Amino acid sequence: MIQVGPVRGAALALCIALLAVGGCRSTRDVPQSDPEVVYRRAHQALRSYDFNTAIRLYEALTARYPFTDQARQARLDLIYAYYRAGENESAIDAADQFIRENPTHPRVDYAWYIKGLVDFERTPNAIERLFGVDLTERPPTSARKAFDAFKTVVERYPRSEYAHDARQRMIYLRNRLADYEVHVAEYYMRRGAYVAAAKRAKQAIEQYDGAPAIKRALQILIQAYDRLDLPELAEQTRQVYRANFEDDVRRVQAEVRKPWWKIW
Repeated sequence: MIQVGPVRGAALALCIALLAVGGCRSTRDVPQSDPEVVYRRAHQALRSYDFNTAIRLYEALTARYPFTDQARQARLDLIYAYYRAGENESAIDAADQFIRENPTHPRVDYAWYIKGLVDFERTPNAIERLFGVDLTERPPTSARKAFDAFKTVVERYPRSEYAHDARQRMIYLRNRLADYEVHVAEYYMRRGAYVAAAKRAKQAIEQYDGAPAIKRALQILIQAYDRLDLPELAEQTRQVYRANFEDDVRRVQAEVRKPWWKIW
């Protein structure tokens, strides 16, 4: 009878357990001697959109030949393979590991970019869009993570080929995050929690400058300061509002001065 040691026995038991829920990735057909051959096969699978095969080969390559140039490239390719295969947590983990181990790598910007894409695509999903879910009412945890990852690409690697796309996605996320902060501020105003409302409105203004929701955030901040009997802060905020939305102020003033019998 073949004796199985405690360590090997535990590993075997773990693989059997994994097979029961999803299967261990088989490496029986992975070449044993040449990391370049393994890498070429993995890369071909990746280019053919056979992401599961690519992942299996890349994982085998990094495990068997961890200190080769092919393994270093494989770790970068794995991030994309996991992302395209829908293995979001594995993609994030692989990106974090690559960033941690290769902070000066010439393509570390790519790891940050894919990390941002994973969280960017988590919200909203197609079903939410179809049914018109109001995303301003949902805490945008994934949006914040995506925003921070894209911000890293834009600020640390401004010449990156991914910087332009990352910047465009940041604009969308900035607007999404500002909308949520304003939604929370409005909730606090309705509850009479004026200090909390002012804090969230001010936070939206400071962190997401340029978002359309900033106009409403300034209005809330003025209202909150008025309710808190802080006339100096309210007037300062009104000045900021007038400086940024002068056309709106003039239009409102014109409507107030218009005789009631004129409707045009």
